[in-house]
Amino acid sequence: MAASYKKAPVLQAPTDIGGQFTRDTVYWQELEFPVTIKEFGAVSHIEFSPTEPHHFAVTSASRVQLYSPQTNQVLKGISRFKDTAYCGSFRSDGKLIVAGGEEGLIRLFDTSHGGRSILRTFRGHEGAVHVSKFCSDNLHIMSCSDDNTVKYWDMASESEVSSFDEHKDYIRTGAVSTTSKDLLLTGSYDHTAKLFDVRTESSLLTVNHEQPIDAVLMFPNSNMFLTAGGTLIKVWDVLSGGRLLATFGSHHKTVTSLCFNSTNDRLLAGSLDRHVKIYDLTNYKTVHSLSYPGAVLSVAVSPNEKTIAVGMADGMLSIQHRKTESTQNEKAIKTKKSKNYRYFLKNKPAYQPTQDDLVVQHDRRERLAKYDRHLKKFEYSKALDAVLSDKIMRSKSPDVVVSVFQELIRREGLKIAISGRDEKWLQLLLSFLYKHITNGRFINTLLDVTSLVIEIYLSVVSQSPELVTQFERLQNKIDNELKYQENMLEVMGVLDVIFASSASDTVAIDTVAENNTSEITVR
Repeated sequence: MAASYKKAPVLQAPTDIGGQFTRDTVYWQELEFPVTIKEFGAVSHIEFSPTEPHHFAVTSASRVQLYSPQTNQVLKGISRFKDTAYCGSFRSDGKLIVAGGEEGLIRLFDTSHGGRSILRTFRGHEGAVHVSKFCSDNLHIMSCSDDNTVKYWDMASESEVSSFDEHKDYIRTGAVSTTSKDLLLTGSYDHTAKLFDVRTESSLLTVNHEQPIDAVLMFPNSNMFLTAGGTLIKVWDVLSGGRLLATFGSHHKTVTSLCFNSTNDRLLAGSLDRHVKIYDLTNYKTVHSLSYPGAVLSVAVSPNEKTIAVGMADGMLSIQHRKTESTQNEKAIKTKKSKNYRYFLKNKPAYQPTQDDLVVQHDRRERLAKYDRHLKKFEYSKALDAVLSDKIMRSKSPDVVVSVFQELIRREGLKIAISGRDEKWLQLLLSFLYKHITNGRFINTLLDVTSLVIEIYLSVVSQSPELVTQFERLQNKIDNELKYQENMLEVMGVLDVIFASSASDTVAIDTVAENNTSEITVR
């Protein structure tokens, strides 16, 4: 009995380029297509209401607008600002909103009455107020300004309770403790973040981020906090006096916004590089990334994690909702086959065998591709024609063509397949070689094919100006590829030297630090 024909193996591209899908990847990809809204200016701040139905306030240009997460429409607009508004923030009961502005005033609004009337106006800052937040007792307000001061206000009496002026530059970010009404965290362009207690006259803690700070965030237990400046995010321990716990970040431009998810185990960081990176707070590694069309200035997640809102510098507001079960099943419902009589009979035998019947299996003959049928008959020229003369195969499946070349080389039939060809066929072959000879997956095989073509047709190439031109193009492409490879080797050599010197410097620094530590211990 003759052995069955073995198909020509086809080159396979690597399948693990994209990495494995993690639980975080699947979770954060379950978002619907974003709804994009054009605002009146750069969207500097977004905040969700802590109470149902979790409306969110969008601060842009000279107004604060309240959006519905169900309809993505504006419910109320607060436009009682003469200049740019900043940091529209909700109170914990969702009934009041406080916002600063370029005028140096802090205004308090009632959301239940549409925000048209101003309940309180706090005066005292001499510069633009970029941060205004309610403290955890809902009776006091914290504000930070470009006049380098931090103020603590009594909401009922509309008066200033405390003021701190320790920062030396603009204060553009701040946070309040959720466990204590007296703790305030601020970040400044003077590279420092400070923790204040309104019961004292000075800061309790100061840390140096080493870059202008654009965002700070305090953990719910107030034992740690985050600072973001430049491309890095740093974690600080409050209980140990401001000890640096970790430094991380995978952004390419300045990080502008930070927020937690609902369970506080993931951190979302927006950046000017048009990405929102999601970090695992157990190991501070990136678990997912969301991309946007513009530089990200603000990002917020609803308390139930059903909505993500992102504001950009060009005034675009992106709103994404998590897919519901009905949305996920919609596609399955649409593509579900109708269960009629013909559907039930499809692919089912007319007779169902019983236990006593002898069933004879019928093996269907395996269909071979056209080039495999020719290879099976040792028709090498026709096998090569089958893949090279097919325009679709030649352009969209070059791996199949190269696989046939490899099979012919293995059978020592490549010279037979290429010999005796006319000018038109040679032009077709040279075009394929020119297009794919620099592909790293094909280069070894196609160089062997090129050498064989030159060996066979070198004596007659000069008779066709078209073939001469194509050979010259092919030679130029190979020469350019060799130059690129030489340049890459030079760059790799330079990088090796840099990495080696960097590693040696690190070892030297560690040695010096160990020596200093030992000297201090001896003393």
